[in-house]
Amino acid sequence: MNKPVKLIVYHADEDDPKKCTAKKLHRFGYAALEKNIRRLPYHAVLLNPFAEKSISREDLLDARSHGLVALDCSWKTAEQTFQALETTMVSRALPFLLAANPVNYGKPYQLSTLEAFAAALYILGEVGQAQKIVGIYTWGHRFLELNKEPLEDYRLATTSAEVVLRMKEYI
Repeated sequence: MNKPVKLIVYHADEDDPKKCTAKKLHRFGYAALEKNIRRLPYHAVLLNPFAEKSISREDLLDARSHGLVALDCSWKTAEQTFQALETTMVSRALPFLLAANPVNYGKPYQLSTLEAFAAALYILGEVGQAQKIVGIYTWGHRFLELNKEPLEDYRLATTSAEVVLRMKEYI
């Protein structure tokens, strides 16, 4: 059995701590929080909504070797932060998915950090780890149920280009 993919969150402390899925992932031991941007691992897969390539099975080796990184910061500073990290990481966007979190339920692309990690893990083929982490919220499994068909299609795609082709069926 493979060890779980390491989940790392660059956390800027810019949101409501009661609603912060990243902090809860950390409390449960599923993710590391990093407040120093320079300490983020090189060559990790950065979940970046501004990236030109979609995450796919092609990224599994980098994710297993270096981890998956999500940013938990204000959208006002997000674009500059992502640009700063793109030079040291493998920058990948998530394909079309619907949020299941109570704040953005049913909205496309408005995923919490938990949902972003779960989606990335699922697409990489780490379905068991995705199912495990969503269990920390009562609504967590709803995310996987709501997006079951697209997540399965994206998981079965072998390249970023294939993920994008399959995504077009859902938009």
